[in-house]
Amino acid sequence: MEQSSKAVAGVIGLGIIGSRVTACLRKSGYQVWLWNRSLRPEPNFLSSPAEVAESAKHIQIFVANGEALLAVLRSMAPVLTPEHIIINHATVSPSETREAAALVADRHAAYLDAPFTGSRDAAQAGELIYYIGGDTAVLERVRTLLQVSSKTILAVGEIGHASVVKIATNVISATAVGALTEALALLDSHGVPLQHLSRALEYNAARSPVIDMKLPSMVSGDFDTRFSLKNMFKDVQLAIAAADEKNLELPTAAAFAGIAMAGIERGWGDADFSVISRFYGYPGRETSPPPLPDPNSPTTNSTQAPAPRLRNLWNLFQRNK
Repeated sequence: MEQSSKAVAGVIGLGIIGSRVTACLRKSGYQVWLWNRSLRPEPNFLSSPAEVAESAKHIQIFVANGEALLAVLRSMAPVLTPEHIIINHATVSPSETREAAALVADRHAAYLDAPFTGSRDAAQAGELIYYIGGDTAVLERVRTLLQVSSKTILAVGEIGHASVVKIATNVISATAVGALTEALALLDSHGVPLQHLSRALEYNAARSPVIDMKLPSMVSGDFDTRFSLKNMFKDVQLAIAAADEKNLELPTAAAFAGIAMAGIERGWGDADFSVISRFYGYPGRETSPPPLPDPNSPTTNSTQAPAPRLRNLWNLFQRNK
């Protein structure tokens, strides 16, 4: 629905998703005030998150991780008022989103835990799915804003719950692509044309939307980024850490984290996470197996991998590969 030219929103973070949400808002008639860590030649680009908060009361945040989210909120905190609603779309840990909500609440503003599912193309089409944790009355105040870039808005409980839902669904996506990678390698090693898997899955309960999305690009070697390997690695690490808080083991997730870490160390971090198929011998990949990640490498340390536990599970994965 077209909005009045007086409709105002703020967007912080102009990456793959944030830039496309901004385009959707503008197309719908919103005046959008922006900030990004690196400068962008965009209309209404401001010099700080605080300036965005001075210009817009409802602000959508699309940053890379919890550290970036908390830095943004500390920057804007002095200018927040009870009229502000901060909507965090970054996938962060439940504890980080609760800390973020507390920072906002200290200024008597409102906060929604609002991660999403949907890739670059869904964002461009305004068809993201938002998982919302927080006060439903607050959600109703920004529902129209969120509808501009989404096809579904799901309320899933209190602040922190939406983060857990998002992390859990990404574990499913990550491990499904890992299994698909191995299935294709198995076919290829026995000389079975890879297109037969697609045909077989049409009649098989294992078929899923993520497989439908990733299988063609994995076979063709198209790893144009829809959701990057480094971001999927980050989200799976969040799941492992959240499970560890409850004394749970996630060996399948940890196995994916191990192979993802190896891919990042080969320089594939910015490619789509299906790039892990390059480790096998069908079209578009390398044929050598992934090396054991070095827990002392800058890549490992910079992503804060749970090194001892992950290394043990990676060894288990290697032995059974």
